[in-house]
Amino acid sequence: MTLRTWNLRAGLVVLAWLVALLGVTVSGGVSGGTAPVGAHWLMIHLLGLGAASNAILIWSWYFTEAVLRLSHTDQRARHAARLIAFNAGALTVVVAYGIVGAQAGGVSAGLWAAIIAGAAVAFGAIAWHSAALAQRVRTALPSRFGPMVHFYVASGVALLIGIGFGATIAGGRLPGDWPDRLAVAHATLNVFGWIGLTVIGTLVTLWPTILRTRMADGVEQAAKRGLPLLCAAVAVIVVGALIGVASVSAIGMAGYAAVLAYVAWSHADEVRRKPPTSFAGLSVLAGVAWLLGALIVGAVAYLTAPDWTAVYDRLNILTTALLGGFLAQVLLGALSYLVPVVLGKKPSATQASMRVLDIAGPARVGAANAGLLVWALPGSGWPHTLSAAVAVLALGSFLPLVVWSAVKATRLLADAPSRPRPTARPGGVVLGSMAAGLAAVVVAAAVGVAVDPAAVGLPGRDGGGSVSATGATTTVHVGIKGMRFTPGRIEVPRGNRLVIELTNTGTQTHDLVLPDGRGTPRLAPGEQATLDAGVIGATEQGWCSLPGHQQMGMVLDIVATGGPAAASTPAAPSTAAPSSTMPGHQLPSGPIDLAADPGPGFVARDPNLPPAPPERTQRYRFEVRDVQRQVAPGVTQTQWPYGIVAADGSYSGGSPGPTLRGKVGDVFEITLVNNASIGHSIDFHAGALAPDGPMRTIEPGQSLVYRFTATRSGAWLYHCSTMPMSLHIANGMFGAVVIDPPDLPPVDHEYLLVQSEMYLGGADGADPAKVADGRRDLVVFNGYANQYDHRPLTAKVGDRVRIWVVDAGPNQVSAFHVVGGQFDTVFKEGAYLLRPGNPESGGSQVLDLLPAQGGFVELTFPEAGHYPFVTHVMSDAEKGAHGIVAVGP
Repeated sequence: MTLRTWNLRAGLVVLAWLVALLGVTVSGGVSGGTAPVGAHWLMIHLLGLGAASNAILIWSWYFTEAVLRLSHTDQRARHAARLIAFNAGALTVVVAYGIVGAQAGGVSAGLWAAIIAGAAVAFGAIAWHSAALAQRVRTALPSRFGPMVHFYVASGVALLIGIGFGATIAGGRLPGDWPDRLAVAHATLNVFGWIGLTVIGTLVTLWPTILRTRMADGVEQAAKRGLPLLCAAVAVIVVGALIGVASVSAIGMAGYAAVLAYVAWSHADEVRRKPPTSFAGLSVLAGVAWLLGALIVGAVAYLTAPDWTAVYDRLNILTTALLGGFLAQVLLGALSYLVPVVLGKKPSATQASMRVLDIAGPARVGAANAGLLVWALPGSGWPHTLSAAVAVLALGSFLPLVVWSAVKATRLLADAPSRPRPTARPGGVVLGSMAAGLAAVVVAAAVGVAVDPAAVGLPGRDGGGSVSATGATTTVHVGIKGMRFTPGRIEVPRGNRLVIELTNTGTQTHDLVLPDGRGTPRLAPGEQATLDAGVIGATEQGWCSLPGHQQMGMVLDIVATGGPAAASTPAAPSTAAPSSTMPGHQLPSGPIDLAADPGPGFVARDPNLPPAPPERTQRYRFEVRDVQRQVAPGVTQTQWPYGIVAADGSYSGGSPGPTLRGKVGDVFEITLVNNASIGHSIDFHAGALAPDGPMRTIEPGQSLVYRFTATRSGAWLYHCSTMPMSLHIANGMFGAVVIDPPDLPPVDHEYLLVQSEMYLGGADGADPAKVADGRRDLVVFNGYANQYDHRPLTAKVGDRVRIWVVDAGPNQVSAFHVVGGQFDTVFKEGAYLLRPGNPESGGSQVLDLLPAQGGFVELTFPEAGHYPFVTHVMSDAEKGAHGIVAVGP
């Protein structure tokens, strides 16, 4: 195989990844950025792990052979094996994670194993590649540019560590803020280590070649000095993440920027002598500028971040700058020069190929960078979307052009006459062409404003009347305290433009939305966002859109003052009306038929309470997900329950959550993983400890470890303590912990019933307004209305039966009663109220529990029959808190 044929076939791999990237980007844009699910993650890894990493593997090997004056063929088989292995591993990781995103349900055991296997194969390929590079530079004859190979070896080492961090994150078992910290370390090693070091080392020789000028004095020396400093800067960023000190990572980021500026400045004379005019030169130059800018912004962002969640979120915001601005432009610019050079049979073919890839080069660069700039700035709506589309079109045009250029280079007749080498464009032409690209973005943004004027605050929500814009702007700073905006009321002169600078000074995630649909993104504690509310013509009200927050009082009154009286624009309805077409819900059009048979396939929640396990330290991994469950015949509701992922990857999650049982002195360690859509927490009443740390709210993707010792017996509740607490409990976020009293005697049957209420019809689960008002639709035992009417509890005449009861609420009391039965033992809130003895000592008919209380009763049944059990709040029994104990002879 000739070198040209080899390069053509290897280049097809890079092209395939770029085509996949373009497909995901376009499909995500067409669907408003929401589909395919996980498009953001796929875009990052199709470009970084796929296209860029393959280009690095291919071209770092090619340049190593070139600068060391080695044969391009003597190790080709091994090089091909490494490429095949790496792509197999990378493809496995991308596909497995793509399935995870599509399922939106966390990483199952099978998919996690696939991710780890793919990462291991990619790890092995990179390790082999790096070791082979090190061996070649060590054994080769001295060469002027041989030290540049050290950049490739160092970048490979960085990626190996980055892969390790990525595999650790995929496991999903990290406590506290470790997921965010490892994600920052992972991204640092991959972007600034693997990609950044490779780019900086390659440009030592490639940049003057692209410009067709001699290398400036001092370039090699600057690169040699810069390599250890760049590696040290990457190490400082990673160490800062591992020790949890964001300011250390900020210092590393600033140090990397300083070294990059030093190395880049050594090339200044080359640019002065031969300014870039081609697409290749302009694209590479723009890419390096984006990297330097992103580093400076990132250093400031890290330094001012309140916690590691904010650090990671701010790094995520830089994705457009780092991957679109830096990586994509450097990659496409370099390939635009390299592809013609390695594929051309003759100089004429190379020159013809270069001309194709340079078609409208400055205009494409201008459009790409202007569009990327708008894309990277805060905001949303059609102006952003169309500007981003222009950037994608400008960058994506490389794909058809590179195919055309490759075809032209390979088919051009060997005896075709040579044409003059492409000449540099005059500076005026370059600037004019780039201005044309910028104009394309301006036009696209203008069309976006015409389609969606609200995206830029034009004009005025004025209650249907007319309002003249004053031209003045009112800027208001708004904070958050608890479940309130501070201030909660702002006044704006009628006709003024309102800009709200919202800082989340609270302790959990919030946002602010307005009646016309504009709003901020969801902000973690410490994050900020600016909301341009446009020209104000009427009094209106904004609110936090997270479930239940508006009902808790998170509203912002915007009062228009001056001028004629303005009509009030009401806030959007707090909940959606019950509807059978609501996503995740199935509600009957009329009254719920609680007597309906749930069907032969119905499986009731197992009410049997197993004995306490022998282990004195019990460890559990609870995972929160958004799930859809049937809660009554023909009624499906979205819930947020605690669940457990089994070894086979299956998820068991429902309300109540997993039941824990132990003895006094047992230690419980629960790792809580939030794979739901909003922040959640957990509070175990069975443990006594300061709530600040273990009961804190964790955002999606985070985890924490909750450890407590059971020092007192009782039937204890656990639940989510994130505000509004009533809504989270009503959405199924509760469970029971049973700590046996000392010397608890054995019985023939032991059951657990957890009573709770359901409030149907909310857009994301329970209806917040109904919860706040106490307008319950169902009251149930163990999560399903009347389920033990259809699947009764069982006993025999004379059997001693113990029934544990916990009232999860969130609002209603329980008056547990067994019709036809009498309790001879009552244990409530840690104490016996009644124990068997002399028949004259009396008995009990009801175990009365307030929300969050628990206990147990014992009884025997005198004869065979069906004994209903209910809460004696009879209206609640008629809403589903009803079951049967079937007693046989």
